[in-house]
Amino acid sequence: MVPGQSRRRFLQSTSRGLLESGLFAGVFASMASACRADSPTDHNEPADHTHSAKETQTPEIALNTSTIRGHGLPVDQQIRVTADAGFDAIEPWIRDLRAYVDGGGRLRDLRQQLDDSGIRVAGAIGFARWIVNEPAERQAGLDEARRDMELVRELGGTMMAAPPIGAHNVNALRQNGPIELPVIAERYRTLLQLGEEVGVTPLLELWGFSPTLSRLGELAYVATAAEHPNAAVLPDFYHIYKGGNDLQSLAMIEASRMPLFHINDYPSEPPIETIADKDRVFPGDGVCPLVDTIAMLLQNGFSGTFSLELFNPEYWKQPVAEVTREGYRKSKLVIEAAIAKATADSQS
Repeated sequence: MVPGQSRRRFLQSTSRGLLESGLFAGVFASMASACRADSPTDHNEPADHTHSAKETQTPEIALNTSTIRGHGLPVDQQIRVTADAGFDAIEPWIRDLRAYVDGGGRLRDLRQQLDDSGIRVAGAIGFARWIVNEPAERQAGLDEARRDMELVRELGGTMMAAPPIGAHNVNALRQNGPIELPVIAERYRTLLQLGEEVGVTPLLELWGFSPTLSRLGELAYVATAAEHPNAAVLPDFYHIYKGGNDLQSLAMIEASRMPLFHINDYPSEPPIETIADKDRVFPGDGVCPLVDTIAMLLQNGFSGTFSLELFNPEYWKQPVAEVTREGYRKSKLVIEAAIAKATADSQS
């Protein structure tokens, strides 16, 4: 019995909070969809939970510019090679945007370049320390997050990553102290409220190597317990593997709560204990069951963007145009194969 409440009132209030967040309600929607084998639903915004039957659509493909980080290109050239390779969108790093502005560049010129190139900003990668325990440091992190979001908004973007930076390794936790999931949910809610003011949604990012938010269940709990209509998550195939997750667990997350998904692959060696970001490879070149997993996502209504995120130094030795074109081609092949499988499965 909960003090001051009857058991019934406690259960009702707890369930209402979970259901109103949308993500927990999406668990049942996804399960029902899988049981019915319905055609995928259309979810274009994190807060949109309207289901409508329609044919499987081809998800857009973005380039996360970590994939070409070693080439040392300024962000305007990153946009050019991204568009030339055929990508639909780009996911830049905040530090590259700041370097461009600090060097005298104008965001409105980048926005015009994006428009002229026919690509959009799918998201952005920043490292604001919104999650940490120390109040002054956390407030500084929120202030940084606001500035980051304002950059993204100026380029027409509406989302950016919110990784658990500051709670991502043993040293960070030793310095700042452990952070319980309900506390993280409260802090994520604060970040979501800030994002609502700016017009950019922070996506709770999975980091498989981190002692915090390395599990899909943790990600789903925090997004749900935040009890905010814009709560959404940013999974990553490599991080799902590195964190010891089962890919089938993705079926438990409502499709509209995954508007952006990092696509990559990984080899069988090194083993999971020592594999690192640098070992990521192009989609289809590793052992991740991408086709089956993406087909499952599509059957459950996924209509977000797949963003190619690699950190492989061997690719940085190759001409940048070759890397971007090969990355787009291999991502597209995997996604097309998944669409074909999802379509065939729905008709069988």
